[in-house]
Amino acid sequence: MSNADRPVPFATTIHVRDHCLCLAAQRAARALARRFDAAFRPLGLSNGQFSLLMALNRPEPAPLSAVAAFLAMDRTTLTAALKPLERRGLVRSEADPRDRRSRLLVLTDDGLALLAQAVPIWHREHGALDQELGEERLGALHAGLAAVVAPPAPEKQREPA
Repeated sequence: MSNADRPVPFATTIHVRDHCLCLAAQRAARALARRFDAAFRPLGLSNGQFSLLMALNRPEPAPLSAVAAFLAMDRTTLTAALKPLERRGLVRSEADPRDRRSRLLVLTDDGLALLAQAVPIWHREHGALDQELGEERLGALHAGLAAVVAPPAPEKQREPA
């Protein structure tokens, strides 16, 4: 099939490659994930597991639904991500005493100890990344990502008088 006969021309592919924010975010996320996965590999952690352990580093056990919302994950995906951490004894899931149907997630002492080892690695790697990006690009990146994750509430329309 020639390019002229294609229902979606190759030029459209190039346009999407150059303008699609979702594609750009996915590519950047994969590059960052590879970088931090490599940094955490000596601890047997992935970057996603580090983020999950960090999300559980709270004074009180966290409800599963709150952790899922914080990480922008659905509950099923979070439950699957927790399994290897539970098998390693880093995280524990227990019934919420106020509502036995709900689960609370607890970072174990082993989980806290591993997180304490991982934080200096995160600081080192993030510091290097910050240097590479520079203050201006880093600030713009943070602001842009924050705007996508929590877009501003739409302005209320005034009702006709």
